[in-house]
Amino acid sequence: MTTTGEDHAAARGGPWWWTRWRSAVLDAGLAAGSAAECGAEGVRFARDAGIPAAVGVVFGVLAGSTLIVRRKWPIAVVLVSIAITPAQMGYVMGIVGLYTLAASELPRRIIGALAGMSFLGMLIVMFVRVRQDMQHGTWELGDWFLPFASITTAVGMTAPPVLLGMYVGARRRLMESLRERADSLERELQLLAERAEERAEWARGEERTRIAREMHDVVAHRVSLMVVHAAALQAVARKDPEKAVKNAALVGDMGRQALTELREMLGVLRSGDGRDVRERAAVPLVAVAAAAAAAASRVVGDEGGAGGEGGGEGGSEGPCLSDVDELLGQSAAAGMAVDLSVEGESRSYAAEIEQTAYRVVQEALTNVHKHAAGAKTHVRLAHRVSEIAMQVENEPPPELAAASAARLPSGGNGLVGMRERVLALGGVFVSGPTDAGGFRVSAVIPAA
Repeated sequence: MTTTGEDHAAARGGPWWWTRWRSAVLDAGLAAGSAAECGAEGVRFARDAGIPAAVGVVFGVLAGSTLIVRRKWPIAVVLVSIAITPAQMGYVMGIVGLYTLAASELPRRIIGALAGMSFLGMLIVMFVRVRQDMQHGTWELGDWFLPFASITTAVGMTAPPVLLGMYVGARRRLMESLRERADSLERELQLLAERAEERAEWARGEERTRIAREMHDVVAHRVSLMVVHAAALQAVARKDPEKAVKNAALVGDMGRQALTELREMLGVLRSGDGRDVRERAAVPLVAVAAAAAAAASRVVGDEGGAGGEGGGEGGSEGPCLSDVDELLGQSAAAGMAVDLSVEGESRSYAAEIEQTAYRVVQEALTNVHKHAAGAKTHVRLAHRVSEIAMQVENEPPPELAAASAARLPSGGNGLVGMRERVLALGGVFVSGPTDAGGFRVSAVIPAA
């Protein structure tokens, strides 16, 4: 990457006000040349003024040496050159000073005023000098030569350095602007790269959360029912062998289904296309989440559900509100006293809305199995004009049932997953204990 901006400024340095040593050496050389030129002209100036030659030389050297500060104080250099113009010295300093002044960042009115003063001073001096030479007989030319020589010399001494300085200054400002734009673009690209990395990390986190939620939906409900049936099997194994055999068959069916779904998701996590290991690419989390969602959609559709009833929708369309009756039947088969009430006219919704509503009811029933075994549960669905509402409320569990209930572990992810699903669709989710000692889960999802 090229060095620009602040890095470029930091990479260079010179003495005092110079940004580079090369500039300092150049200015020192110009000042030495100007001092030599003014010192040589100081001999004639001293002779014309009637002062010692040494004084004229010293004056010329000091005046010409002011060119050393042309970058720091260009106005001072131009003013000195104008001041010593009547002494017919400082031509090099005047040219270089005007160039530096025009290339600087000073206002144009100041540059124009000083350039005009320099032009006027040079015009007057040349006019007087040429006229004196013509009167002394040095030049024998017509009267036209006096204004021509004066104007030509004045223009030649002022216009080229001013125009060249304005061009160089404009070019320098353009380069600085381009450098600033490059710096800004570089910072912007770095910021975009950081934001892209943050978005990628956020997307990975979202997909991990989605995978966890889908796996929870796939496994938690089924395994919870398995534990409930296993507890019931343990209780009735000696009293009612036939019921124990039926419960054992249900537990086996649910375990096989849960293992099949887990194998599908783990298979996606392990490998890509199943061919040569060297050809396997890293599977994105999106594919894992899609597989988890597909497996979750078959919880209802597989044959041999928790209640021993076949049917339901299979395939990849996922669960819908019409499967809630079967879901309640599975819970009833596990010993839960559950009833369903529906308000409003049933209608179809978008697949994502129906799946979310189904998952809320499913997870709420799973929580009842975990924490309030034997409690009577009420499930309510309300089809409204622009939304669908669902509520699952359980009464306090009987003390005997609570004492003998199977102890199901809870990771605290069920309510979190329900809330995330509902909020992702712009809905409202509320959960908490009731005054009667039970628990209530409520959700409202926009229909559009």
